[in-house]
Amino acid sequence: MDSINLESRRDFLKDTIRQLVDFSETDQYRSIPPPPLQKPYAPDSKRIDLPPVETLKHIGHIDLRASIAERASCRSYSVEPLALEELSFMLWATQGIKHRIDAGHALRTVPSAGCRHAFETYLSVHRIDGLEKGIYRYLPIEHQLLFEFEAEHPERSITRAALGQQFAGEAAVTFIWTVIPYRMEWRYGLAAHKVIALDAGHVCQNLYLASEAIGAGTCAIAAYDQKAMDNLLRIDGKEEFAIYLAPAGKKP
Repeated sequence: MDSINLESRRDFLKDTIRQLVDFSETDQYRSIPPPPLQKPYAPDSKRIDLPPVETLKHIGHIDLRASIAERASCRSYSVEPLALEELSFMLWATQGIKHRIDAGHALRTVPSAGCRHAFETYLSVHRIDGLEKGIYRYLPIEHQLLFEFEAEHPERSITRAALGQQFAGEAAVTFIWTVIPYRMEWRYGLAAHKVIALDAGHVCQNLYLASEAIGAGTCAIAAYDQKAMDNLLRIDGKEEFAIYLAPAGKKP
């Protein structure tokens, strides 16, 4: 193995960068307003209201110890669709807003360095009751789904972009998290990128626990074709790009 390249990759995992960054030069300390909490969308876009979490009295009630104990990666799913109520719960559990502080900050159901929450949640919908197949984006402020575009065979597209991993297209839905790096760079500059990776883990672990709570399963995927995944979502691959994905569906 290339010891020089290995060392540089290991250095990424350390927090040495914090001693090298002049935080007085970051946009936050220069009093530049923070980027918005979520990507904007056209006012006439098709949006779907999600059932408010507080109304889901029959969803997600499970002993926490049991949820942690039963948590395991699941790569096989039944043909049973997920209910919109279940999807609502999973989205809330992974990126839901508990309290909005201001235009650029909100407390969510997962932790994030500096309350920056650099992710957007896209969905490749295959079998969700009440939703047509296609690509959607979660709007956490409104707790709605934004219909991005129709896809005749999204299962095939997501499987190809996931390097042929069949279970990505066999799930009822595949969560695809993208990152908008500037949301974190605004505060931390060059020290932003390690904590972005850490934050992604927080989000996906909540999906595992939420899936267990509704009798579903999920499996994190970090191996994918970057360009194909970004093209699938119609994002630029620079200011926003895919960073993590996880298919989810009812257990067989």
